[in-house]
Amino acid sequence: MNYERSLLEDQVKHFLSLLRVERNLSSKTVKAYHSDLNGLIHWLNSQQLSIIDLYTLRQYFEFLQDYGLKPRTIQRKYIALNQFFRYLNQEGITQECFFSFRAKKFQVPQSLPRTLHSEEIRCLISTVENKFESPAPPHRKALCARDRILIELLFCLGLRIGEISQLNVEHFDIFENTLLIRGKREQERILYISVPEVQYKLTYWLSVRSTLNPKCNALFLNRFGDRLSIYGIEHIFQKYRNMSSINPKSTPHFLRHSFATQLLNNGASIRDVQALLGHKSIVTTQIYTEVSVSRKKQVLHLYNGRNSLFYN
Repeated sequence: MNYERSLLEDQVKHFLSLLRVERNLSSKTVKAYHSDLNGLIHWLNSQQLSIIDLYTLRQYFEFLQDYGLKPRTIQRKYIALNQFFRYLNQEGITQECFFSFRAKKFQVPQSLPRTLHSEEIRCLISTVENKFESPAPPHRKALCARDRILIELLFCLGLRIGEISQLNVEHFDIFENTLLIRGKREQERILYISVPEVQYKLTYWLSVRSTLNPKCNALFLNRFGDRLSIYGIEHIFQKYRNMSSINPKSTPHFLRHSFATQLLNNGASIRDVQALLGHKSIVTTQIYTEVSVSRKKQVLHLYNGRNSLFYN
């Protein structure tokens, strides 16, 4: 395939538009695709190449490996480029085969989910509660009320920060104590708030939400009355994480991982955990079985042959 920068950039625009419309991908995901495709274009220009073929792409991925990128990053770029060139084939722009090697060749290491211990979670929630109980003006009090229910929802429902940011007031059913969650690719699920204390904290926040002079129907607002962004949620978590002196490397996603792991530890089925987390594939959920120590203890107590080796 002959390479002309302007023509390739036009095809990239068409491909990105297709991702937005037909696959309904988020703007963040589309931006990542754009970045990966631009990386190839910049490299082609730097090498002054006029042909794109199987050999060219193999050279590019050798360059990425030599550059020292992490296997997971290279695999992501592989997926983006593979889908783009498949798009070119489907559109009849070229019939050339561009990939003869698979992403598995990059040997992406499997990293286990990072969690917080129960004591750390108790300490975090208590720190937020103590902050709320401290004397403060109404505006500051409302922000503290918002913070304490945010931290609670991160753990008791295992929500992603993007899911919390997208919540609107009408997504909370006060009679059923449920939240309508919009996950990745706009997939919806309804989650029940099972803890009365958390139910109370959410209804209290709604009673003082107007203190922040809402400019939209977002469930959670920043101090200016606009929708609280994912960066705002991260900042809130970091603030209380540092105040409570828990794992300094922890992120809001640690609470989601802790939620899933404790469900398995307490006997929930893998299918139930998949549904609650909003995972499309159970394979994604199965990684939590690797950190579910209680289940491993139970299996070893019941089935380890060494337990009864000298008692038969």
